[in-house]
Amino acid sequence: MAQKKNVTFSDIAEYTHFSKTTISRYFNNPDSLTLENQAIISDALVKLNYKENKVARILANGKTEFIGIIIPSLYLHYFSEMLNQILSTYETFGYKFLVFVGNENKEIEKQYIHELLAYKIEGLIVLSHTIPSKSLAALSIPIVSIEREDEFICSVNTDNYMGGVQATGLLASHNCDVLIHINSPTPENLPTYGRIQGFLDVCKEHRLKHQVICKDLKANYESLQAQFNEIIDGLDRDYTGQKKGVFISNDTHANIFLNLLFRKHGKLPDDYLIVGFDNSPLSREAVVPISTVGQQIDKIAYEAVSLLVEQMNERKKRKPVPLDEPIHKIIPPVLIRRETTER
Repeated sequence: MAQKKNVTFSDIAEYTHFSKTTISRYFNNPDSLTLENQAIISDALVKLNYKENKVARILANGKTEFIGIIIPSLYLHYFSEMLNQILSTYETFGYKFLVFVGNENKEIEKQYIHELLAYKIEGLIVLSHTIPSKSLAALSIPIVSIEREDEFICSVNTDNYMGGVQATGLLASHNCDVLIHINSPTPENLPTYGRIQGFLDVCKEHRLKHQVICKDLKANYESLQAQFNEIIDGLDRDYTGQKKGVFISNDTHANIFLNLLFRKHGKLPDDYLIVGFDNSPLSREAVVPISTVGQQIDKIAYEAVSLLVEQMNERKKRKPVPLDEPIHKIIPPVLIRRETTER
């Protein structure tokens, strides 16, 4: 049986009565053709059963359809769910992803970016914090960040301040005797600092007894277990018999905190209310489903890829118009009440 012949640009040109140059422009610079001619060629591709040679196209125009992703770690469930949602946008935008986990090591992340640029990525999504946005902007490729310092690059972030207000307001509505916020030390130029500021503003406005516990929370369970056991022992000691409303900066840590309370007390004690942050699947799957501030991770991922694709498409035009300044999109959070507060 004779092998089926691959359809070439010459075949498409002959079928449509366009030149091979026009067919090439359809693939590499479609905006240079009228919509009518684009439709004629598109129809021809279907009828001829054209199968694109991706390698040949990359060699011809340098466009790989690859987007790079630098993510700090996959320990926090927020990051793994965000990555899952970003990867799922392939069905909408058609871009593939090269993912590197930086583990918060600046030099390693620089090597990863060098590697990604060698693969001719068309754009980059950055969730890690180690490299300043000014340095990233100098890479001269479209970049979108998520929940990190973003002065010089486009970004998509949660309204973290509103999330902090929502979490604190929920705990305050249950007439807690003391409100506690647990977080890692967070510079004020990071979007996530809004969680701390929202907590403090609500407590100060309503003159609520409160405490902020900032610790360098480690990225492994054994270290976190020791840190949270120490925090729990301190809260039990300092606020004996008082109703404690605890707002924790992410659902992974909230779940560890919850599990350790169960180990110590055999249940979630009546004098503890807990709110997490992010609404990763872990929060609803916990032994007691955790109230949380939902970051709408699916929307953040979609908006980040969409914003990046807009910039990449602009660069493909004959006369691209660069952005005058970075675009910063804010996604509102959604407060989700579950059993750690609604008992």
